[in-house]
Amino acid sequence: MVLKRKDLANFVAQPEERDIHVWHFMIFGLKDCPYEGGFYWGTLLFPRDYPFKPPRIKYFTPQGRFEINHPICTSFSDYHPESWDPSWSVQTIVLGLISFMLTDEVTAGGIRTTLENKKKLARESLTYNFKKEAQFVELFGDWFEKLGIDPVTKQAVVTEQSMQEERKDSSPIEAFQEALQ
Repeated sequence: MVLKRKDLANFVAQPEERDIHVWHFMIFGLKDCPYEGGFYWGTLLFPRDYPFKPPRIKYFTPQGRFEINHPICTSFSDYHPESWDPSWSVQTIVLGLISFMLTDEVTAGGIRTTLENKKKLARESLTYNFKKEAQFVELFGDWFEKLGIDPVTKQAVVTEQSMQEERKDSSPIEAFQEALQ
């Protein structure tokens, strides 16, 4: 089972085969922001009593906004169970995370870096992800072509199809607002 937006814009997410409570997501295709060109891998760790309690959220890929391998404090994470809404889906959570990524709000698990550093980390994101190649390929390998990742060179590729998909893309903030409706 793989969750993606209908237009495959901005993310894909899927549970681990061995544990439906552990979901991996890949955020990509962000435009007009410091994260442009980046591929950001993270996890949603759902409690056994989901949807009644929120997930723990972590990133594996450095992006200059959140610490890697550290829980992130948001209104839709396990830091704030009092503000959790059981109707929120994986899509709502990941889109909310993208929107939150685009802010400078101080939070547990958040870090502050320069615009230049975020852009540098975006350029290096695939190299970093491929350091855990076996797991990265297992989780997202079937999506490499659609994500614009060349598995041989381990670099991003721009194809006519990906450019057309980008043109019809809505912003992450608009998508998050739509998902809440």
